[in-house]
Amino acid sequence: MGTSITKHYGIAGPVPFADIDVDCDNKRFLDAHIIRRWGSSNPHAATAVLSFDTFFDTISLGAMSSAASAREQALDLLTHFEEPWETRLGMAAEGFAGHGGAEDIGSRIWHALCNDLDALLRVGVLKHLEELPLFVEGVDRDITSDMTTRIAFGALADFTADMLVQYPEFTAGSHQTGVVERQVWDPSTLTWALRPVELPIVNGKPLLLVPAEWVRSTLLLNARRFYETSVLSYAQGEQVVFDAHGKPLRTPKYELKRQEGLARGRETNREVTLRADRDGQDLLAIFRGFVAERLELAKRAAA
Repeated sequence: MGTSITKHYGIAGPVPFADIDVDCDNKRFLDAHIIRRWGSSNPHAATAVLSFDTFFDTISLGAMSSAASAREQALDLLTHFEEPWETRLGMAAEGFAGHGGAEDIGSRIWHALCNDLDALLRVGVLKHLEELPLFVEGVDRDITSDMTTRIAFGALADFTADMLVQYPEFTAGSHQTGVVERQVWDPSTLTWALRPVELPIVNGKPLLLVPAEWVRSTLLLNARRFYETSVLSYAQGEQVVFDAHGKPLRTPKYELKRQEGLARGRETNREVTLRADRDGQDLLAIFRGFVAERLELAKRAAA
């Protein structure tokens, strides 16, 4: 059993930050979509969402641009991620370090934006950073969490600064903070910048605090969930037939999964989403609505 943040500092709970193990990776992940849902009521979330959207817009426009300079700038932005180990979130073996480093991940996303995802970008279906895992092979919860952390680092540093004021235990006794220089996304200049931030130091390593509501064990928007709900439901509609009484007869989803072109995977997600768009249906918008509805139901059940 590891040592949680509150145990290490002697802080009595409950606390507004994720109370995770200070010494090792935690199988928890920063979820950009849940942060987006907090954006209208939380200033730190609003700052994070601004960072997500300006970053994604910049690389998307670069990918669609015919100007070499814009494309080079966008690719460069994607290859300058750093391993965000300060949060202790995720699993290092599945994050940037475990997939050949940030440059390899950035190149993979760039290739997808310029090729497989180009049509989704141009028709305006793919709009947000957190939707990449639905379509890009190898980009799942850990990679997405690492990207989300790095892009939202400024907002997380501001949240940590608030927690240092709210909880004097972080600097009580032998506990110390330190000023470290970290790369953050600047939404005003649309560039990475270096910023000095004050963080708690645990066993010689900086600790970045994360709002508890922003952390999950799975991503709200994940490829399998999208496939099992919106993608297969649309495919059912494509193949629906009606009996003599006008009753719709839909092919069961387990049968659809065995059909050519409908096997579970990112390629199927992409192709069916494009077909739906040509048919006037935005599967991503439908999926976001489904996720919001389920979140609301879960919130009511927990109340």
